[in-house]
Amino acid sequence: MIYFDNSATTKPYKEVLETYSKVSEVYFGNPSSLHTLGKEAEMLLDQGRDQIAKLLKVNKKEIIFTSGGTEGNNLAIKGTALEHKNRGKHLITTSVEHASNYEAFAQLEKFGFEVTFLNVNESGEISISELKDALRDDTILVSMIHVNNELGSIQPIKEVGELLKDYPKVYFHVDHVQGMTKVPISFKDCYIDLCTISGHKFHGPKGTGVLYVRQGVKLFSLLTGGVQENNLRAGTENIPGNVAMAKALRLSMGKFVDNKNHLNELRNRLVNSLREIDGIVVNSPDNGAPHIVNFSLPGIKPEVVIQALGERKIYVSTKSACSSKLNEPSRILMVTGLGQERAESAIRASFAFENTKEEVDEFVNALKIIFLQLKEVMR
Repeated sequence: MIYFDNSATTKPYKEVLETYSKVSEVYFGNPSSLHTLGKEAEMLLDQGRDQIAKLLKVNKKEIIFTSGGTEGNNLAIKGTALEHKNRGKHLITTSVEHASNYEAFAQLEKFGFEVTFLNVNESGEISISELKDALRDDTILVSMIHVNNELGSIQPIKEVGELLKDYPKVYFHVDHVQGMTKVPISFKDCYIDLCTISGHKFHGPKGTGVLYVRQGVKLFSLLTGGVQENNLRAGTENIPGNVAMAKALRLSMGKFVDNKNHLNELRNRLVNSLREIDGIVVNSPDNGAPHIVNFSLPGIKPEVVIQALGERKIYVSTKSACSSKLNEPSRILMVTGLGQERAESAIRASFAFENTKEEVDEFVNALKIIFLQLKEVMR
């Protein structure tokens, strides 16, 4: 099996699953309970929170456990807008956001907020000058994805943070789901107020995530009914999932330190091979993330290619997993100006540190055969 769909989800590490299983069996108490089992569970949850905080170099009080990227993004965006609406109702984001961000802003527009969607260039990147021009006296939030989940474009987060530090009434939220453990950023150095990560994107269990909330930032809670997670997320905590996510983050960050150039080598190998195939167009920018390669086969339905590759036990995807079943062109590729034909025929390959050069070569060889066969059929 060749698994090149790591931007959709990653395979949990064996050690992570072992941790999840052990904690589920031994530390099954409710951390809000006053008895010994509850206290043991609470202590373990606190240890997991502390470990994640140290890895991210933040205060453990700034770590809010969530169910993943979608919840974290919604809490950051809607929580900021609803908490601070009396100060202003203008929000800024980009036109290439993940659906969990994009649709959250669309919903807030129905609630009377005004949203500016920043344009991007062909590489999928915003302009700092356009962002500066968009800021107003009533702006309360700037939110943007760090690494685009389809193209791999990287937004200038540090430059945005440097700009916004002079606007103390504007909160800065970063969707770091795709960048975590592969394109690292410093929350402090980038002046980030809110940051979303998701456990299953770095070999942790699904249903786990973190929203970093800088101390002093107030949010409107979307889930009520308890005082868990600093009163921001009511509900019994997912002890095994959160502890296992902490282990996955530690292991994945260690792999990045030990294999910094590996993903770049895989990416360059695939991009160079694809550019040698007549009729295939690479969409990802050259300065994009090292683990995502987006390319198009104009005139060919990508679903057919994906199924044919799947029969060979090679797994890739079309666009974001959240919208891959929608029969329409990629919104991300359309707004970058790549055109409908490329947007309708796009395929995404995404790597993990466990992938190899041999897998890249096998993938390219299979793709060549399938592509040539489909072109013959269409003649």
